[in-house]
Amino acid sequence: MTFLRHRFATSSFACNRISLAQAIHIMTCSLIAISISIAMPGESSGEDSNSSHRVLSYNIKRGYGNDGKTDLPRTADVISKLNPDFVGLQEVDERCNRSSNVDQAQWLGENLDMHAAFAPFMDYDGGRYGMAILSRYPIEKTEAVELARGREPRVALAAHLTLPDGNKLTLVNVHFDYIRDDTVRFEQATKVREFIQSLPNPAILLGDFNDTPESRTVKLFQDGFVEADKPADDPYTFSAEKPDREIDFLFASPESQWTVKTVDVIDEPLASDHRPVIAVFQLKSN
Repeated sequence: MTFLRHRFATSSFACNRISLAQAIHIMTCSLIAISISIAMPGESSGEDSNSSHRVLSYNIKRGYGNDGKTDLPRTADVISKLNPDFVGLQEVDERCNRSSNVDQAQWLGENLDMHAAFAPFMDYDGGRYGMAILSRYPIEKTEAVELARGREPRVALAAHLTLPDGNKLTLVNVHFDYIRDDTVRFEQATKVREFIQSLPNPAILLGDFNDTPESRTVKLFQDGFVEADKPADDPYTFSAEKPDREIDFLFASPESQWTVKTVDVIDEPLASDHRPVIAVFQLKSN
């Protein structure tokens, strides 16, 4: 921007030596360049930035990468580069021996300058294992919605907050059962759908569904919700090294209050066995 302002000043000075028409042309081009620089990708360009939200879903496998190393700073770096407003993290450790007794949700929140909430599934390896939500805005209240037990216990983590424009929003993070028989997984999804539909305010649902787009588990949220449809040429979220399945999803509810601006599956083959998925959701004006 400084460079463009400098160019504009130089062009104005040159008006003493060129025709008025030429001066107007130079000034117009400079102004166009300035306006283009203001509307760079990732920044607001006329839309209310308070109603657009960058939302990331990422199964981080407690920071354990495909190189066999637990490296939480590497996980934080992946998240930081995507500049999300909200993050749903699955497979998060809290003071477990296997991950150096770190409270991973708290550590990530502090190092990413975000508010953090954690919900445990179970005690594990000297600590607890579960899921987390990170938010740019203060989290006013959290709920752990108990779900049907499958191979492991499960909850849905709900974080309630107020956006800068005064709108209420609830983020719901899930990690559904992973066994082949979908009976428990579908029961868990049904409970989550009922919970979201009972909310008095808009909600964003995200997480590791452990099921594919044609499954009844995922289809349950394709009615009455807005889905963040991934690019047709790159929809797969697992595995990170050889992607061949789409099992991580983002939805928003109610359908009438949301639009999806962009969706990207991030090519990150090392930090986890899942690929991150980020979407920009736009909350419509009332």
